[in-house]
Amino acid sequence: MTSTSAFPDDGRPDLPGEGDATDPASPTGAPGASWHPVGDPGGARAGQDDGTDSAGSAGSADEGAAGGVRRTSLGRGSVVMTLGTVASRASGLIRAMLLVACVGAVGTVANAFDIANKLPNMLFALISAGVLQAVLIPQILRAMNAHNARERLDKLLTLSGLGLLLLTAVLVVAAPLIIWLSTLSGAWDADARHLAVVFAYWCIPQVFFYGLYMLLGQVLNAQGRFGAYGVAPVANNIVSLIGFGAFIAMWGTAPSRGISDLSTWSTAQTAVLAGTATLGIAAQALVLVFALRRTGFQWRFRLGLRGIGLRAAGTVVGWTIGAVALEQVGVLFLTNVLGAAGQTGTDLDEVFAGNAAYTNAMTIYLLPHSLVVVSIVTVLFPRMTAAVQAGDLPGVRRDMSLGMRSAGVFSVFSAVALIVLAVPLTASLLPSLDAEGVAAVAPIIQAMSIGIVALGATVLVRRMYFAFEDGRSIFGIQVIATVSMVVVLWGATRLLPPQWWAVAAGGAYALSTWISLLLRVRGMRRKLQGMDGRRVLQLYVRALVGALIAALLGWLTVRLLDGYDVTSWGHSVLVTAVAGIVMVVGYVLALKVLHVRELDDALAPVLRRLKR
Repeated sequence: MTSTSAFPDDGRPDLPGEGDATDPASPTGAPGASWHPVGDPGGARAGQDDGTDSAGSAGSADEGAAGGVRRTSLGRGSVVMTLGTVASRASGLIRAMLLVACVGAVGTVANAFDIANKLPNMLFALISAGVLQAVLIPQILRAMNAHNARERLDKLLTLSGLGLLLLTAVLVVAAPLIIWLSTLSGAWDADARHLAVVFAYWCIPQVFFYGLYMLLGQVLNAQGRFGAYGVAPVANNIVSLIGFGAFIAMWGTAPSRGISDLSTWSTAQTAVLAGTATLGIAAQALVLVFALRRTGFQWRFRLGLRGIGLRAAGTVVGWTIGAVALEQVGVLFLTNVLGAAGQTGTDLDEVFAGNAAYTNAMTIYLLPHSLVVVSIVTVLFPRMTAAVQAGDLPGVRRDMSLGMRSAGVFSVFSAVALIVLAVPLTASLLPSLDAEGVAAVAPIIQAMSIGIVALGATVLVRRMYFAFEDGRSIFGIQVIATVSMVVVLWGATRLLPPQWWAVAAGGAYALSTWISLLLRVRGMRRKLQGMDGRRVLQLYVRALVGALIAALLGWLTVRLLDGYDVTSWGHSVLVTAVAGIVMVVGYVLALKVLHVRELDDALAPVLRRLKR
C-alpha cells in the first residue's frame, strides 16, 4: 500500500508514494527529420546486464521499438537519467524550501493547501494513472511494431487526451465533495474546509497536465529517449521558484508555527500560491510537446477505437482500476487522520505533525529512491516488457535480478542514512523550520525509512505484473496491503496521542510496502519460474552488514558534532555533510571488503564519464 498523501510535490504523476512515474532522465533526444519507431540504437544487447555501455550499431527499422528498448543499457540509461534527476530534485528541494517559507509545515493554511495540491495526484492515480501504466507502455510498443504505427499512436494519444480533459472538468465541479471526503474529521471547521475547496479549484486542473506529461513521456521512453521526461519537472520547479519567490516578496514568510488565523489570508495569496502550482505542471507538460517534436513525431488529432489494441487490455484495466481505487480508500483514511492530528495541534496551540509535515517528510524520504532506484527501474521496465512480449523468460529473470540487486546496493544504505541523519538533514533541507518543526518532521522520516528497501524492489516487481497484463494479482495484493495499513493506523489513533499519529502513518506505510513486496515477489516467482532469489538475498545481507557499520560511524559523528540539537542552519548543513561523507566512505569500504561486485558495476559508468 502506498500513499498519495505522501506524494512529493515535484511535478511527477507517480502512483502514490512509489515513485512509479518519476522516471528521471537527462536530455538525450536529438532532432530528426522524420519520426520512426526504432529505439535507442546504441544500447546494450538484449540480456546484457553488466551495466556497461555498449557501442552497438543502429538497429534496422524492422526490429521496431521492442528491439531498440531491449538494447538499452542499464548502466548508461540509469546514469543519464540520474544526472537529470539531480537537476530536477535539486530545484525541487529549493521549491520545497520556498513553499514551507510561504505557508509553513504546520498550521491550517499549510494543511489545507497540502490536501488540495495533492488531490490531482490522488485523482490522477484513481482515474488514469493505473490504466495508463497497465496499458500504455505495452500498447505503445505494440503500436510501434505495427504496420500502421503512426495511426495507432495518434488514436491512442487522442483518445487518452480527450478522456483526461473531460474527467478534469468533472473533477473541478466535484471539488467541494472531494474536499469534504478528505476532511471528515471534526477538527476541520467551515472556514478551513472552505479554504481547502478554493485551493482545490485552482489545483485540480493539474490532472490534465499530469496526464499529458505521462502520455507524451511514455512515447519518448518507448523510443529509448528517457531524457526529456526526467528533465521536464525542472520547468515546473523554475515556475514555482518564481511564483513562490514573488509570494514571499509580497507577503513575507510564514511564522514558525504556520498560518492558522484565516482572517489574515487573502484571495490574492490563494491565487498566487495555487496558481503557481498549476502553472508549473502545465510548463513541464509543454516541455515534452517540444521534445517529442524534436524526434520528428507530430501528434495528429485522430479519433477512432478500431485497430488500437485496447480490447485485449480490458481485463487488466478493470483489475487495475479496482486496485488503484482500493489504494485511494486507504489514502483517504490516511489524509483524514493526518488532518485531524494537525488541526488538533492548531486548536491546542501546539505543533502537531499533520498533512503538510507528512508530505515534507515524504519528499525527503523519496530523494534517494528517485535519484537512483527509479532510474534503474525506468530503464529496465521497457526492456523487460519487450522481453515478455518476445517470450524471453530467461531475459526477464536476468533483468529482474539485475534490477533488484542494483537497487538494493543503494536502498539499503539509504534506509540507515535517513534514520541516522533525519534531524540534521531535515533542518538542512527545510531551513525555515525551527526546532519544533524539525522535531515534527524528522521522526516521520525515520518511521518511513524502514520501508525504503522494499520500495525500490516492489516498484520493479509491480511493473512486471503490468508487463504480463496481470491486473487481478495486483488487486488481490492491494487488498491485503491496504487493510494492513488501515488497521495499523486505526490502532495507532486509539493507542497514541495525536502528536504521534503522523509518525504512526509513516510506520504503517513502511509496513504495507514490505507486505506488498513479499506478496508480489511470491507471485512473480511463479510466473518467471524463479527469480535468482539466493543471489539477490546474499546481496541484501552483505549490503545490510555494510550499512550497519556505516550507520554506527555516522551516529558517532553526529553525536560528536552535537548534530541532534538544532541550533542553526549552517551547523545542520555541516553535520549532514560530514556525517554523510563518513557514512558513504564506511559503506563503500565495507562493500569492498565483502566483495559486493554490484557496487563496481553501478559505479563503472559514472567513473568512465568522470574520466572523460
